[in-house]
Amino acid sequence: MSHQFISKVKRTHSCGALRAADIGKDVVLFGWVNNRRDHGDLIFIDLRDRDGLTQIVFDPSVSKEAHDLAEKLRSEWVIGVAAKVRSRGMQWSKKENKEIPATNPNLATGEIEVYVTAIEVFNKSETPPFEISEHITANDELRLQHRYLDLRRPPLQKALITRAKMNAATRSYFVDNGFLELETPFMGRYTPGGARNFLVPSRLNAGKFYALAESPQLYKQLFMVAGFERYFQIVKCFRDEDLRLDRQPEFTQIDIEMSFVAQDDVFTVIEGLLKKLWKEVHNLDLPTPFLRMDFDESMAKYGNDKPDLRFGMQHTVLNPIIEKFGAEGGVGPMWEALQAKGLIKALVVSPVAPGQHNPSVVKAKEEAFRKANPNPTAKMPPPPHELSRKDIEELEKDIVSMGAKGLARAKIAENGDWTQAPLFKNAKPELRAAIIEATGAKPGDLILFQFGPESKVQMVMANLRVMLAKRLWLIPEYGSGGAWNFLWVVNPPLFEYDEESKTWAAAHHAFTRPHDEHLKYLQPESFDPSKVYCYRYDVVLNGFEIGGGSIRLHDPATQSLVFKALGISEEDARSKFGFLLDALKYGAPPHGGLALGMDRLAFLITETESLRDVIPFPKTQKGTDLMTGAPGDVDEKQLRDLYVKSTPPQKA
Repeated sequence: MSHQFISKVKRTHSCGALRAADIGKDVVLFGWVNNRRDHGDLIFIDLRDRDGLTQIVFDPSVSKEAHDLAEKLRSEWVIGVAAKVRSRGMQWSKKENKEIPATNPNLATGEIEVYVTAIEVFNKSETPPFEISEHITANDELRLQHRYLDLRRPPLQKALITRAKMNAATRSYFVDNGFLELETPFMGRYTPGGARNFLVPSRLNAGKFYALAESPQLYKQLFMVAGFERYFQIVKCFRDEDLRLDRQPEFTQIDIEMSFVAQDDVFTVIEGLLKKLWKEVHNLDLPTPFLRMDFDESMAKYGNDKPDLRFGMQHTVLNPIIEKFGAEGGVGPMWEALQAKGLIKALVVSPVAPGQHNPSVVKAKEEAFRKANPNPTAKMPPPPHELSRKDIEELEKDIVSMGAKGLARAKIAENGDWTQAPLFKNAKPELRAAIIEATGAKPGDLILFQFGPESKVQMVMANLRVMLAKRLWLIPEYGSGGAWNFLWVVNPPLFEYDEESKTWAAAHHAFTRPHDEHLKYLQPESFDPSKVYCYRYDVVLNGFEIGGGSIRLHDPATQSLVFKALGISEEDARSKFGFLLDALKYGAPPHGGLALGMDRLAFLITETESLRDVIPFPKTQKGTDLMTGAPGDVDEKQLRDLYVKSTPPQKA
């Protein structure tokens, strides 16, 4: 019966399409029952599909048969209706004591309603385990277990529809700019990289394993060697790593590589793509070129290489001041940190004046307050002007959980005295004055300090800065807050020193091109890898790295110098990267590229709360799929076929 309805009565509109101009038309709509309201003679239903909602009216004077069936309808039943579009007309307002328009300004189809002449029930539904609505109260586990229901909710559908538009816009942009969409293997040979690979046993090659590609890096370089010049791919990648807010075991990259380019050429292409995406999704014209910042400056001012530039609170490095005053400066713990080759940093927190809070944060806080306090006379507390003692204590607990010993601080009084500053009770006035001058602190400001091992200080201070901005309503908990601050972080070190192994490692990968003027530091007579910087770059948005890449090494002589610095012998290099090294010998062009994280990009552009909201079927933090039960057990025969034996951990 339902197939006859579909074959004979074709859908004319989506549930979000009808407007006042359609009044009087005969229409056919398909969708899900979003809700049902029985007003006596009239039964109202909001019919939902991916495009929106339309109010459906069952009137016995129009069709008694349809009205009788409507009495049985329940949420999430799948139906089709033939109907006539009418104006919503007028309704009596007790408040205004007159007739007012019955339109719904919050609904795109709010000027009309459709009166049903015929209905077909395609499928009934059991009561869902949670409400299919804009707002959700069900826990994440229940939602993931029934992901196909969660995906019916308008916010998730909107996010995934936006992502589909991003895919289409990305493909058209690259094709229009002379790029070829070329595919690379998912299963390849394991090569050492920055992430742990998923391994796949080979049934046809006993004891051998494929590695699932963590990126198409080596293959896309081979495309350049092969002469394709401009490659792109929207590609799945795999990393067997611990998960977090913005990471999944399988993820999608917008991957590009270009021949005969310098760093600026790559930037121009990527900025053009991002400009197109923001125009497509938000109708915004992003200003280009994006700001650029050296890696060292980013680390010094913000503690990481992905700074959020929507607010200030830059860090100040105090090492030169502490070194100048020495042990006699009166701040022993800082002097000891300096002697241990540690880092000393300060961050100034100034009072936030009225009007300086982020408007979107203020609006969200007001909405939450009104929801919790429906009494119209209730007054919302004012936005935070400065940190309270309770705020500071909570912040200190947070950073201690990150490994910090505490939160040293000093409040600058109106007369210039330092209060709440036990660490500085014996400090020389000249040292205090030097810190004030270096940080720019003023009366009323609070200075926060961290000192110790460099990596820990950088991490704590970077996180502290963002926590402060959220606590003072300068940025929202998630979303842009109305600001899109793009940045290129450029010119990082090529190598990083591993204190445990006492060796140098590639900070990105071993095929990144060093600055020409730094090649001398790879020669035996002036060997110093710490001075070698490279053409690597990250594009950052509001504190998130959304993409990264580099200009590649294409000449074997320089590649050999880099391998030597990394302690990789010629034999090891051939074992790990032999096929690429061979390719580079046969006329490899200068080339470079970048990969944008599509999941993270979609998460940021849609301003959703979680990365999961832009991935159709995401995994949990343990890498499991609660809907299908993956990963699952396999039987012994399957393992024998693969020459693999399972050895689960012993129970205690």
